[in-house]
Amino acid sequence: MDFLTIAVNITFAALSISLILSLIRIMVGPSLPDRVVALDLVAFLVIGFIATYSISVEQPVFLDAAIVLALIAFLGTLAFARYVRYANTQIGE
Repeated sequence: MDFLTIAVNITFAALSISLILSLIRIMVGPSLPDRVVALDLVAFLVIGFIATYSISVEQPVFLDAAIVLALIAFLGTLAFARYVRYANTQIGE
C-alpha cells in the first residue's frame, strides 16, 4: 500500500465519522439554526467525499460537481440567514 491509498482511506473514515455526528446534530439539534448549520456541514462533508473520491480515482472532472455543490450550499445558507433576519424583524415590530 502506498501513502496515497492510506491517506485516502483515513480521510474517508474521518469524513464518515464526521457525517454521522453531524446527522445526529440534525436530529437532536435544540434549535432551527443549529440544524441548518449541521445541514450545511453535511453539504461540505459531501464535498469532501467528492474531492477525496476524485483524488482516489484520479478523475478531476468530479471536482466540478464539488464546486457546484459548494455554491448551492452557500446560497442555501444565505437564504436561511435572510429568512432568520426577516423573521426577527417581523417579531421585533
